[in-house]
Amino acid sequence: MATKKLLSKRSFLELIKKNASERYPDRHPFNQLLYDGKLNQKQIHGWIINWFYYQQIIPLKDGAIIANCPLSDVRRIWISRILNYDGYSEVEGALDGWLRFAESTGLSRKEIISSNYIPGVKIAADSLLNFVKNRSWLEGIATSLSQIFLPSAINKRINALSTHYADFVEPDGMSYFMALSTQARQDSQIALNLVLKYSESYEMQLKAIDAVLYTEDVLWSIFDSIYSVHVVHENTY
Repeated sequence: MATKKLLSKRSFLELIKKNASERYPDRHPFNQLLYDGKLNQKQIHGWIINWFYYQQIIPLKDGAIIANCPLSDVRRIWISRILNYDGYSEVEGALDGWLRFAESTGLSRKEIISSNYIPGVKIAADSLLNFVKNRSWLEGIATSLSQIFLPSAINKRINALSTHYADFVEPDGMSYFMALSTQARQDSQIALNLVLKYSESYEMQLKAIDAVLYTEDVLWSIFDSIYSVHVVHENTY
């Protein structure tokens, strides 16, 4: 069977965006309730607590990408993502930023860090880490391409939180999302440039697309678990 011809970068990019946009979890019922102001404080707290588990996976995922990558130029670029999440020197990382946002809603850091996370959230997030560990470094980087759509989602969250949940979300908490929006644009562009540059065959291009779709399935599964526990059954974890 003849090998299919490598897609042009423009066609490859269009295919990534087309496929990924259809499965981005911005359309998930939980997010729609969030945007429409239909969640209560307990449900918002359930989201904040369990999303933190996923966020803790991200720097581990990026570390696995670096460990799998033989190219020093790529490793030097990618290591900044770990610093962005963990922080460095006096610079706050995204993990501390999320905890600060949580505090602005009435949660304590101890509540989040020592929480009983929903099993489905843990299984989904852990599966993404295992995916990256066991695939090529380029597929690992491609898992970050879902960030292409994050700035738009962040704008919706900022609007929803400030409009519908101002009775228990302090304005200072919004600074996390504002910083994340800028960072997501930068990070997604870096990931996109690397994937476009190093996907040197049609087969590799398809694997990159599969990787970003896998990530979006993971994110959707995380929201499924949060929605089931905190909206459908209104339990506490």
